[in-house]
Amino acid sequence: MKYKKYYWVVFIVVLIDQISKMLVYQYMDLGYMGEIKILGLDWARLHYILNEGMAFGLTIIPKAALSIFRLLAISALLYFFYLQIKEKAHTGFLFCLALILGGAIGNAIDSVFYGVFLEGNVIPGSPTPWLYGQVIDMFYFPMFEGSFPNWMPFFGGDRFLFFSAIFNVADSAIFMGAVSLLLFNRKFFKEEAASVETQNGQDNEAVDSISDNNTSDENHVENNILETPTAEEKPE
Repeated sequence: MKYKKYYWVVFIVVLIDQISKMLVYQYMDLGYMGEIKILGLDWARLHYILNEGMAFGLTIIPKAALSIFRLLAISALLYFFYLQIKEKAHTGFLFCLALILGGAIGNAIDSVFYGVFLEGNVIPGSPTPWLYGQVIDMFYFPMFEGSFPNWMPFFGGDRFLFFSAIFNVADSAIFMGAVSLLLFNRKFFKEEAASVETQNGQDNEAVDSISDNNTSDENHVENNILETPTAEEKPE
């Protein structure tokens, strides 16, 4: 089955994500004390944190609800992914969906199971209930910091750090898949759009052909009426 490659993308994303998280869990300490510079760079670091929220540390909805939402979203995405493979969608589109699906599964594993089979993440050594697990994040790229201009509303004069979010492999896969969908959307659906335009063109040609035939028939009827002699014109 040639479409196995897309499922392999999902599997590889999940595998790399989980291995990286387990290595961080086993060999790094939480917080700044356990921070490791990547290749000695000050702006590229491994920084182990536990994230209760969504990708890049966002917290919008309660933890258990977020875990359930993740599972429902993954189920819907997996079904949509299967349908797109069955319909032979564009290769690039399927790869993007595979990246997003793999990332979503990777974070959902943490969200559901972390703390159930591993040590507790709220109180060390204590178990964490199902659906209340926290996601392991580790990539941190504080490239530069500065201050917002004083004239800027709400944030004027405040300090900022770019890039302050801490993320993981799953977050990266989701981000790359989503951005690629936005950038190459027209390319992915070009064939479908061309097919629709061709069909519309054929429909228009059919309508024009029918219209021409009707016009021709009407003209033929009118000519027959004009050419038929009336009672006064008939020879005696």
